[in-house]
Amino acid sequence: LGAALAGFERCGAGVWAAQARDELRALGATAHVTRAGTPTPLSGLTPQQLRIARHVAEGATNREVALTLAVSTRTVDYHLRKVFAALGVRSRLELARVVGQAEQAGEARRPAGHHEKTGAQP
Repeated sequence: LGAALAGFERCGAGVWAAQARDELRALGATAHVTRAGTPTPLSGLTPQQLRIARHVAEGATNREVALTLAVSTRTVDYHLRKVFAALGVRSRLELARVVGQAEQAGEARRPAGHHEKTGAQP
């Protein structure tokens, strides 16, 4: 997975790199870090908490997140409370800001000139 992550980051496949990073983190192998090697605020989240935080930051309701991830709304609520505590936020708006800033830091890690490989033409 580590080699795959490096390859995904080299070619700018951000979605695949994020998935590989989440899987490594689930195995306890690594944390979210910036290019300078410093941890991001999202480093302390579990992969499930991170998925939920990203969906909520995009504006999804707990019910929408539950449907998307095939879990109960109570599970989403539980993880979301843990996310709020871990990140020190009190609202969904603050969560969106923190996630957005962390994602921007992740975008800054990509080499210049590399774009997401989605099949879409620029």
